[in-house]
Amino acid sequence: MDNNTVLIAAGVIAVLVIIGLALLWRRQKTEQLRSRFGPEYVRAVEDTGSQGKAEAMLKARAERVRKYDLRPLSAEDRRRFSGAWRQVQAKFVDDPRAAASSADQLLGEVMNARGYPGGDFDWRLEDLSVHHGDAVQNYRLARDIVQRHARGDAGTEDMRQAMIHYRTLFEDLVGEAARAERAAETETTHA
Repeated sequence: MDNNTVLIAAGVIAVLVIIGLALLWRRQKTEQLRSRFGPEYVRAVEDTGSQGKAEAMLKARAERVRKYDLRPLSAEDRRRFSGAWRQVQAKFVDDPRAAASSADQLLGEVMNARGYPGGDFDWRLEDLSVHHGDAVQNYRLARDIVQRHARGDAGTEDMRQAMIHYRTLFEDLVGEAARAERAAETETTHA
């Protein structure tokens, strides 16, 4: 083999290696976004009709949220919000619609306390999806049930499901400490 052939072969191999590394890097970035956003990643791809557009949108969303002053709740806030959540759940027996409305309002208060800015429902969903990709789907489902109930298309059992969906997001936002406190309270009342 002459030197030109070796150089050409080495150049082709180098280009193939670079392409392979670029594809691997791209796949890793996609997997990171899928992992971070959970079901919201799939929804974004479906909504935009393009994986590239969806990923650009999700990256922009993450960049926007990165600029927020997000913070964990203090122990006092967790206790206060957990107590408020218990009151919301107790209200469900007498007035499921009012309880669901209170649950949605309480979630807004928790989001504000965590540092999320106010905004319409879709904006809040986008913001939450950055760090709570799995739980945000529950928020969307709960809101849909409440809207169907307002139209007369959902019953009490549906509203119970909405409350479960709200609780999932609530627990995700309030954190592990609230779940542990609730478990301890349950053990105390059943002992």
